[in-house]
Amino acid sequence: MANPMAAQRTALDPRRWHWSHGPIDIVAEADGDPAAVAQAHEDAWRRFEGVLDELVSELPLLRQPVSGSCALRGPIARSMWHACSVMGAPFITPMAAVAGSVAQELIACYERPGVERAWLNNGGDIALHLAAGQSVRVGLFADLARFDARTARDAGPLATDGQFTVGAGMPVRGVATSGWRGRSFSLGIADSVTVLAATAAEADAAATVIANAVDVDDAAIHRRPAHTCKDDSDLGEHLVTVDVGPLAPAQVRRALDAGAACARRLQDEGLVWAAALVCQQQWRLVEAADARAMQLTSASQDTPSHAVGSVFA
Repeated sequence: MANPMAAQRTALDPRRWHWSHGPIDIVAEADGDPAAVAQAHEDAWRRFEGVLDELVSELPLLRQPVSGSCALRGPIARSMWHACSVMGAPFITPMAAVAGSVAQELIACYERPGVERAWLNNGGDIALHLAAGQSVRVGLFADLARFDARTARDAGPLATDGQFTVGAGMPVRGVATSGWRGRSFSLGIADSVTVLAATAAEADAAATVIANAVDVDDAAIHRRPAHTCKDDSDLGEHLVTVDVGPLAPAQVRRALDAGAACARRLQDEGLVWAAALVCQQQWRLVEAADARAMQLTSASQDTPSHAVGSVFA
């Protein structure tokens, strides 16, 4: 019988695996020479087996605000710290980049001859490997409330709110999403903020920071100290968003303007390539130099475009 405390893996098909260990849940997919893909999957799995214990061994430090010099030892922990340290946030801990940093560590196993492209989706935070000439389509699902409202009758192909293509020639190997409805706490009110960046660790940290900045004061926004929602939260006494009622359109615009300003600052500093911000059916796009990179439909349209790939932010 399998040890329920050990890392688990399930083959979804010859190209895809599902790996899980505690809170870490990854879908790994790759294309290329079958032997090279199989070996890359095996090497990534072996690395994955030790990731949770490695992070837990340094968890007290990982829950401390980023300041001074990095005292962390493990490669993933150090990647988390460095990705957060450059964001210029008034308060941030390395945990803001944990999912992206794990995916980034594992994608290195696929950077080998014979693997044409690969992606590791760690709960929506994605690391990419793209050989020369390769690309991947990414589908954006902007509002988890609509996903939660799905029923068994809706179990067909998931309709996305938009999609974009990441090509090997772009300076993008990470895609991450943050928002108050997600699995991690947020200080802001964004339904989702999706970031494209050079690495998955930077995309994860930046999405957190930008989502925190999408904010406004309003009685319809309900917050609680993070430690009352989860006693071991790295956010401690900080107020996190637990519910957002309907807001006046002008309030939503102000919140998105604040988030977009944060995204543009990070873009100017070379930490973000492009970003999409969504709040109550309003959008902001912080576009890359190539404005065709992100082509998103409005969440309020009746006929959103359908998913065309296997990666979802």
